[in-house]
Amino acid sequence: MLLDLLKNIFGHKRAADIDPELAEFRRTGLELKKNIHAVFGRSLAIRELDSGSDNAAEIELNNLSTPYYDVERFGISFVASPRHADIIVITGAVTHNMALAVKKTFEAMPQPGFVIAVGDDACDGGIYKDSYAVLGGADKILPVDIKIPGNPPTPLQIMKGLLELMETIRKKRKKPEKK
Repeated sequence: MLLDLLKNIFGHKRAADIDPELAEFRRTGLELKKNIHAVFGRSLAIRELDSGSDNAAEIELNNLSTPYYDVERFGISFVASPRHADIIVITGAVTHNMALAVKKTFEAMPQPGFVIAVGDDACDGGIYKDSYAVLGGADKILPVDIKIPGNPPTPLQIMKGLLELMETIRKKRKKPEKK
């Protein structure tokens, strides 16, 4: 046992493999940056809203701001107030206790505002959907534009969901209005 410990401390260390997901994350981020600029003409402000989650999706959202992923280089920032947000990212099943706070947060956001449900709980209630304390997914109370399933979704899946939202907004803006 002591020999294994010494080998671990003083032995040859193997370099980490190159992460292919990180290269795909970078490509997705660069494409997202172009789309954000085309849609908003500036950076994108996101307000994260926890409506009763287990914090799994929040951890992945927080990872986006770490130096490893660094989404600010792609023009994405997380803001502390819904009054400064372009998008609300909601996590967790909406509980009865949080319903009013969720509505007020959405109403405080400048319009047109967009809503993304992140994680299985926010998409449809997840494992909590039949609970007496839960209304259901975010779409029970807010107009959800995009759902990103997963328990929790990875940072790459979240970035792909943001890219999907930007493409959806661009398509809606290109369609002529019917009279």
